[in-house]
Amino acid sequence: MAGRLSSVGSRIMGGNGVVGRSLVSSLRTRSGMGLPVGKHIVPDKPLPVHDELVWDNGTPYPEPCVDRLAPTIGKYEALGWLCGGLGFFATLGLLAVWNDKASKIPYTPKVYPYDNLRVELGGEP
Repeated sequence: MAGRLSSVGSRIMGGNGVVGRSLVSSLRTRSGMGLPVGKHIVPDKPLPVHDELVWDNGTPYPEPCVDRLAPTIGKYEALGWLCGGLGFFATLGLLAVWNDKASKIPYTPKVYPYDNLRVELGGEP
């Protein structure tokens, strides 16, 4: 019984039929598209000194991994931008705390009819 079920399972999955062979061959070649980043090149000679700093994805023009923007910005300019951004968010937070009406009135003020019960609470008629 188990042998019959395994043979039925292999037929369904296409283990020894035409569908199975074509499925295996198409999966082997990735449907004819190849690898997603080009051909995998196995190095046969020593790599250059800074090879890890270049992103070579198989295109004719490899890109550097490190941005070229970094050497043009000095450390004090970067510190100024960082302090400016943090200062902006600190000011925004302090303004939100200063203008927090919910903490000053933690309940909804009641609105009464007849001019907020002015006469009923002892005001002038």
